[in-house]
Amino acid sequence: MCGIIGYIGRSNNVGEILLEGLKRLEYRGYDSAGLAIINNGKMVTEKMPGKIIKLEEKLRDIDLSGSVGIAHTRWATHGAPNKVNAHPHYDSKMNIALVHNGIIENYTTIKKSLEAQGHKFRSETDTEVLAHLIEKFYNGDDLEYAVQKALEVVEGTYGIIVISVSEPNKIVGARNGSPVVVGVGDKEYFIASDVAAILKHTRQVIYLEDQQMVVATPDSFTTMTVENEKVEHVITEVDWDLEMIEKSGFEHFMLKEIFEQPDTIHNAMRGRLIRETGKARLGGLNMNDDQLRNVRRIVILGCGTSWHAGLLGEYMIEETARIPVEVEYASEFRYRNPLMEEGTLVLAISQSGETVDTLAALREAKSKGARVMGICNVVGSTIARETQEGVYIHAGPEIGVASTKAFTSQITVLSLFALAMGRIRSISLSEGQRMIDALLALKDQVSLILESNNKIREIAEEYHHHNNFLYLGRGANYPVALEGALKLKEISYVHAEGYPAAEMKHGPIALIDENMPVVVIAPRDAAYQKILGNINEVRARKGRLIAITDEGNDELLKIADHVIFVPTTLDFLYPILSVIPLQLLAYHIAVLRGCHVDQPRNLAKSVTVE
Repeated sequence: MCGIIGYIGRSNNVGEILLEGLKRLEYRGYDSAGLAIINNGKMVTEKMPGKIIKLEEKLRDIDLSGSVGIAHTRWATHGAPNKVNAHPHYDSKMNIALVHNGIIENYTTIKKSLEAQGHKFRSETDTEVLAHLIEKFYNGDDLEYAVQKALEVVEGTYGIIVISVSEPNKIVGARNGSPVVVGVGDKEYFIASDVAAILKHTRQVIYLEDQQMVVATPDSFTTMTVENEKVEHVITEVDWDLEMIEKSGFEHFMLKEIFEQPDTIHNAMRGRLIRETGKARLGGLNMNDDQLRNVRRIVILGCGTSWHAGLLGEYMIEETARIPVEVEYASEFRYRNPLMEEGTLVLAISQSGETVDTLAALREAKSKGARVMGICNVVGSTIARETQEGVYIHAGPEIGVASTKAFTSQITVLSLFALAMGRIRSISLSEGQRMIDALLALKDQVSLILESNNKIREIAEEYHHHNNFLYLGRGANYPVALEGALKLKEISYVHAEGYPAAEMKHGPIALIDENMPVVVIAPRDAAYQKILGNINEVRARKGRLIAITDEGNDELLKIADHVIFVPTTLDFLYPILSVIPLQLLAYHIAVLRGCHVDQPRNLAKSVTVE
């Protein structure tokens, strides 16, 4: 959840480096922020509740020179979001400073023990306990040893960075369950929770595994386990451009990322479609045709938007490959002793590749003998490393907390997987080629939908004062209704519910009156007459109707208050198109309501604590 960054090296402007890194990480946490710098043998520190800009204003008259420091932007778990609970946290003597992403589960027990030994605590956080625990084992000249000893005691998750006034030319980082990346520069090193924080300075990175540490000085670095066994790491080059994590003239990252979807959808299928054979080739899928034929059941794991993508994957795979599919909330999966019989393939979906619930669920599946495939966006992420096979969605960095381009890229990859499975099990060459042609047409079709942006903004102007919305869809468009409602809830704080349209008469219809906007996804497919009946039922009760339908379906112009047209495509790809207007509608409503679109309250981009 939180964002951490540390620096050691030849630069004397560590404060500037840390503040810049925090701004890149603000989407990970925004309750408070702080930093600590070692300057001329003293710990220079400041913390502020609220956005990073408040911390920056506070620091304007403070000397932030130095060559080693740490910083943190917080998403509160333990303790209110105030100055005292903000990170960094310190030991008793203000000699050690620490920033932390994660949760120390046994902190209460440790705190009581340390208090009995005379330690005085300043905050309500679990993190401060770790700083004091390191102090207990620290003799002033071996910080990594003290960190190792402290980590033997704690239970829970952590991504930490630690510095000490006693050793001003050393910085220590460690991870267990919370991501930590090490940036390797020219006689300078960066430790962070996210590549975005360090991309301006280096593309050379190392991803720490769980139970691993890094110790860096201005001249060198060493990686090891928390048991002090040396570990050799391969340096990876990040292929993102700095421009990709800038707004590039857009008012918000979310709008930029919505408008990137023609390219990101295309990138998800680039080089993976073979029209001559009507097949999809997924390079990370280390299973031959016989192994794929032997798959008897598929379980898809995800949380939030990724779970919605999984629901769409269920429709695609069952329809195309005729394999039974179950979609599970990763957050619940491991707590119910799931059955993983022979022939089960598990797909774990996560944009960040670090979602703690999804990671725990896939580990549970692996422990029961299932084969696990990862579908994620971030190269080198934990899920990418811990799955036997996987597919990157190639959406590029997604900074907006509310996922948009990652969602459509996830669906695109799932459609490729469905095609790959379908061609070896059930569908013909001509059907495979028809699917490929439809996939290749998506880029231009999404671009065409984006031309309706101004029209959708006008619709938002009419409805942004409403506090309740209902979203309806049938078949594969039911998950789109769920996703449209989630987007509205996430960024505009409007109560919205997504329902299967056929369920409207089983309860939600009681809510419909002239004050209830109802968004209906209504393609002219086999269920069109059914969804048309739902539309007429809403109209009869004076509900305000916003319809998403195919180009040329003028029939709905006579019934609905507003109609947004999308191009015609295959039924199982329609959700990729129909969700775009819903993303724009949520965005514009949030802006008109004065909400912080990119950093909605109480949410963080990557959920790395349970």
